[in-house]
Amino acid sequence: MSMQPVKFYQTGTFTVGNRLLAPEDRSVQSNMERTNSLNSGHRACQGCGEALGARYAIDAAMKATNRQLIAANATGCLEVFSTPYPESSWQIPWIHSLFGNTAAVATGIAAAIKVKKGKGQGGQHGDIRVVAQGGDGGTTDIGFGCLSGMFERNDDVLYICYDNEAYMNTGVQRSSATPPAARTATTMPVGEHPGNNFGQGKFVPAIAMAHGIPYVATATVADLRDLEHKVTKAMSFRGARYLHILVPCPLGWGTASHDTIRMARLAKETGLFPVFEAEYGEVVSSLPIRHRLPVEEYLRPQKRFAHLFGKTPAVATIARIQSMADKNIRKYGLRFTGGA
Repeated sequence: MSMQPVKFYQTGTFTVGNRLLAPEDRSVQSNMERTNSLNSGHRACQGCGEALGARYAIDAAMKATNRQLIAANATGCLEVFSTPYPESSWQIPWIHSLFGNTAAVATGIAAAIKVKKGKGQGGQHGDIRVVAQGGDGGTTDIGFGCLSGMFERNDDVLYICYDNEAYMNTGVQRSSATPPAARTATTMPVGEHPGNNFGQGKFVPAIAMAHGIPYVATATVADLRDLEHKVTKAMSFRGARYLHILVPCPLGWGTASHDTIRMARLAKETGLFPVFEAEYGEVVSSLPIRHRLPVEEYLRPQKRFAHLFGKTPAVATIARIQSMADKNIRKYGLRFTGGA
């Protein structure tokens, strides 16, 4: 499938760009028939990137599957703020799993659907698809084994990781997705090397690619059309698929609630968070950086990096982070080469 990007500079406004497109090219959220699968009334913090990402991702998946979708959800922020007992903001079949077994639960659901369909018990609703959801803690740490098993078996599940780079729900502790030098409750800005250590953690999209699964992609809440496009494309594949979405957390990152989209855009424009697609282990496309910025532009607004900009700026540490961004730009071909 193809996606027509919206050139906002041609319309002069961010608010009407979608509506000037033909109806079939408009985003899911600009359509009055969107499902609002994650409905209002949840208890997410102001500016929560995860709530925004989940709403767009699941609505796009619902449209792509003709509303035939079941979601399994790990323990974490998304589960806690959307389902305070006995209430729920979900308007789809939704199952809460443990912190670490979401991929396994989703696999079981997909297997049960396959068996029932084979026995002619699929019912009138046709082909039902499965999505698994988790934060970076439940994905890159606690649920990593189950996730790798899902990839290895090539189970027909789309796994979506909403990455806010720490265990935000339990007090902002470090996860294996926490970036180097970041302050968390367990990586305090003290000692010879304040903040999180360099050389630790993991980038799960690359690990998913190493499994050779049909589709792997990254996205941010700064480009929601790109996010919708990737969810839709993921649902066109069969087998294991993985989507990793950067969702800034104002509380854990120490940013203003109105800066969530800005921070996600800066993560992409500096090269610290590469946005790309891969099929069967090979990168097939990447979202180029149109206005490359130094990493300081991204780090300075965040209190979790405030110790890098004190009376004596941590020049060497900032340079190491810049080198990481430069490597991503080279590795994933993120340079903008011009054109419309």
